[in-house]
Amino acid sequence: MNLKITDITFVIVSYKSESTLYDCLDTLPNETKKIIVENSNNINLKKDLISKYDNIEVIMSKNTGMGAGNNIGLKSCHSQCAYVLNPDTKLKKDTLKNLLDELSNVGDFTLASPLNDNIRIPNYKIIDTNFESKNILSVDRIDGFSMLFNLSKFETKDFFDENFFLYLENDDLCLRVKKKMQNIYIIKNALINHKGSISKNQQLEYLRNWHWMWSKFYFNKKHNGFVFALLKVTPNFFSSLIKFIYYSILFNNFKKKVYKMRFLGTLNSILGKSSYMRLEGENVKKN
Repeated sequence: MNLKITDITFVIVSYKSESTLYDCLDTLPNETKKIIVENSNNINLKKDLISKYDNIEVIMSKNTGMGAGNNIGLKSCHSQCAYVLNPDTKLKKDTLKNLLDELSNVGDFTLASPLNDNIRIPNYKIIDTNFESKNILSVDRIDGFSMLFNLSKFETKDFFDENFFLYLENDDLCLRVKKKMQNIYIIKNALINHKGSISKNQQLEYLRNWHWMWSKFYFNKKHNGFVFALLKVTPNFFSSLIKFIYYSILFNNFKKKVYKMRFLGTLNSILGKSSYMRLEGENVKKN
């Protein structure tokens, strides 16, 4: 599949990501279009981005999650491919060239990504034995911080499941792609740098723990049924309850709240509640 740089539109969902977003944009080619979906309603950021970068569109949106934000950007693309990036990623000088050169050697693909430059944290999963050549690895799943979409494979625009707010939306997408017997590739000689999030924000940790457990049950229920999902999370459910009681006795309020959030995330998902939990101060409808 022969692709040019101008056949790609970059899609970046941002939420108070100024500290990393500019560094990410500085690594992208001037001639490619960029769509920023800004979930914090920061009008000043929009004005600054438009003034500093060529071929950029900034869409203001409510904070409805990474998947929903990516869907907004993906549905606004008119190019052959869309490249979803997290704002804490950076391309290297030869990343795009090597990515496109290697993809020209495969007949077809649905999703693809460069390889994470930190070899200790691979951005892919292999479940079964897959095709591998010198620079191309066929995989089952790729991480959501870097995903190149062949948009012709998504005629119904069934991108990310917006029921997820955090976690596993990319696993869900990749699993649906593989069930259709379509191809997902990692290009090994194209490298990308992903900073990742290391946060000491307690409220953010509570949010992550709630959504991890909510997403774990929902993902398994969606693909394997309610009973399988229930069996999958039952150990977590009771473990979080026991640890909540344990850390309550020790007066460790942080750990107590972490396991309370894990318990509640699991419980809400089992009860069929939406992934409503947000950081304090954010308004969201609770179903």
